[in-house]
Amino acid sequence: MNDFTYKEQQLWCENVPVNKIAEEVGTPFYLYSYSTLRNHFRVFTKAFADVPHIVCFAVKANSNLAVLKALIAEGGGVDIVSGGELFRALQAGVDPGKVVYSGVGKRVDEIEYALRSGILMFNVESLQELEVINLCAQDLGVKAGIALRVNPDVDPKTHPHISTGLKENKFGIDIERSLETYRQARSLQNLDIKGVSCHIGSQVTRLSPFLEALDRLSNLVRQLQEEDFDIRYVDLGGGLGITYDQEVPPHPAEYAQAIMAASRDLECTFVFEPGRVIVGNAGILVARVLYTKSNDNKNFIIVDAGMNDLVRPSLYNSFHAIRPVIEDNRKEIVADVVGPICESGDYLAKGRKIPAFQRGELMAVFSAGAYGFTMASNYNSRPRIPEVMVKDNQYYVVRKRETYADLIKHEEIPSFLINK
Repeated sequence: MNDFTYKEQQLWCENVPVNKIAEEVGTPFYLYSYSTLRNHFRVFTKAFADVPHIVCFAVKANSNLAVLKALIAEGGGVDIVSGGELFRALQAGVDPGKVVYSGVGKRVDEIEYALRSGILMFNVESLQELEVINLCAQDLGVKAGIALRVNPDVDPKTHPHISTGLKENKFGIDIERSLETYRQARSLQNLDIKGVSCHIGSQVTRLSPFLEALDRLSNLVRQLQEEDFDIRYVDLGGGLGITYDQEVPPHPAEYAQAIMAASRDLECTFVFEPGRVIVGNAGILVARVLYTKSNDNKNFIIVDAGMNDLVRPSLYNSFHAIRPVIEDNRKEIVADVVGPICESGDYLAKGRKIPAFQRGELMAVFSAGAYGFTMASNYNSRPRIPEVMVKDNQYYVVRKRETYADLIKHEEIPSFLINK
């Protein structure tokens, strides 16, 4: 459920009409519902109320400070993959003891930053990384909490670009070699081996891949416990999908029941890293139609938002529902919704049956709260668009629209070119 609803043929976010925000903020912009964010988080964490757990929101899904603060205020932690994401989370007030650091390419300065910040643990993805973390901890005079991210070789049945748990993927340590890697980790004096971690992919819409991965992970945990490893955390990652079109993913309560039933003997604190399932349907992208045209029976609706604002359709051929902000009785046409970027791959929808939009109308692109702004760019020297959050009957600009001056504020013409 979300808080984007039509009232008398107008789209509202909670108790604010979307067209009011568009007129005052300008288009395009991202729009988030605070109520939806909070409710999605509460539903997820309540589902695991019967077991010790930490819900660490995946910052990569949406890193806006207001979004992070809303979830941290509900008791959430964060899953990070960079020093920049750690900085954002700390600025939003996260408890460092609820931070897990994933990712295959952690730099030394990022590792040291995380150690100084006192995070819960690193999800380590290679033996060399393990050795680097040990040396960093030694230099700082601390112990580094770690889990090995194991690759269970499970097919998540999702898009290949967001599959992370197969042997062919770059992520994690082969589960067949992981026991030996844990033994090597025990020989490193500056590590505190806390847990086991895995993450099989994103936008997973079936329970079976999660349960298959958990079964393999549970066997590893039992082996480690038999060898007197003090495994306190089992990090099952994220990846639970949402409805974009016709998908029917498991409800968080169904997911939780299945996970808990399959892991009754583990006696660990579970760590979950949901992202999309919390924020995906809590946000929309609002754009305005610039032009319409037809070429040999091919219809185009040209809007002021492009692939630099929302790259998922171009990158993954992803589906996002498209609806007018002001509904009326209009015919439907088959059209491409395209943006102003100088690329043929610049589209929000392709060959889609949608309402026949007219020049100047507002368009809502749904399910855009996850991997929308975080993947945005300045391609074609386009300033990044604002982010807006609604709570009840008020809206707040939580990230201002960039200006042309912002595009060049970190650039400098060298002296030998000044008088050219």
